[in-house]
Amino acid sequence: MSLSIQESDFDGAQDSWESILSFCAAHTFYVTPSWQRVWWRHFGKGFELHILKVLDGDVLIGIASMKYSNGVLSFVGNSDLFDYNDFLVVDGRDAEFYSAVWDYISGLKWDSLELGSLPETSPTIQFIQEKAEQIGLTVECLEEDKAPFSDLPASWEEFVSGLSKKHRHELRRKIRRIESAGEITQKVFTKPDDVANMMPKFANLLRSSSQDKALFLTPERERFFEDAVFELAKSGQLRLSFLKFNGVDVASNIVIDYKNSYLLYNSGYDPAHSALSVGLVNKALTIKEGIEFGKCRFDFLRGTERYKYDLGAENSTVYRLTVRR
Repeated sequence: MSLSIQESDFDGAQDSWESILSFCAAHTFYVTPSWQRVWWRHFGKGFELHILKVLDGDVLIGIASMKYSNGVLSFVGNSDLFDYNDFLVVDGRDAEFYSAVWDYISGLKWDSLELGSLPETSPTIQFIQEKAEQIGLTVECLEEDKAPFSDLPASWEEFVSGLSKKHRHELRRKIRRIESAGEITQKVFTKPDDVANMMPKFANLLRSSSQDKALFLTPERERFFEDAVFELAKSGQLRLSFLKFNGVDVASNIVIDYKNSYLLYNSGYDPAHSALSVGLVNKALTIKEGIEFGKCRFDFLRGTERYKYDLGAENSTVYRLTVRR
């Protein structure tokens, strides 16, 4: 049976989109309809929306969620707020899906096709590059960023023992130092109303962390964060942690609890307590919690900040594929 493509919107695609998520290799919270809908609500003005449902008869085998503006066709989302992005394809249907999607988008208006935030394992890189080169289009695939991660063992002790000698010594020393300096506790918020109430405090810690983070957290992005984490909390996928030192909130993490992973979406800390490594300690305690909950991976997401490697991360690569007519 030949494949067909239907253009849809979020309402028309929501149920069938969610039904295939667990059958797709690209399954992360970034490619869920709820996350993309929130992004569209905040930043979609000025774009044309193209949600393509790829069907084998009545059976959905994939989703291509895209936007268009000023000659550029790209994924819904952007690299500032989406660490990963991709087409959503049911396992085993890649070749059919990419052929159908390429044929369809070839008929759309665009000067460049820009597919960013692609994980290094994404079949999109190979399939779209081959399709474009076959008809003589210019294709460029460049490294966009690193996305460090740690595979988690069965116990915290095993995790610490698996660090290099230097990093193992430093982590133990930093935990001992803050514990000897005062009382530390970590409080995790998961309920939507609690998360909403604590987000202003998170934003303050994020801004305090560095000038770059203060510039990053525009009012528009702050409103997006508040909306997005509230939606994640409603679905039981959000963990907002605060490290208290002597009763004062000194560090915070937004962690997405998704499938078998914890994903560190963003974090902040009070630089007045930087000598006690409060940011790193809060992340270490979050990793410990993930291990206790049976998670298999801690994904630090994009960026090569030093603390990620101090906590034993190894790199994966994120790419941007560009096709020009």
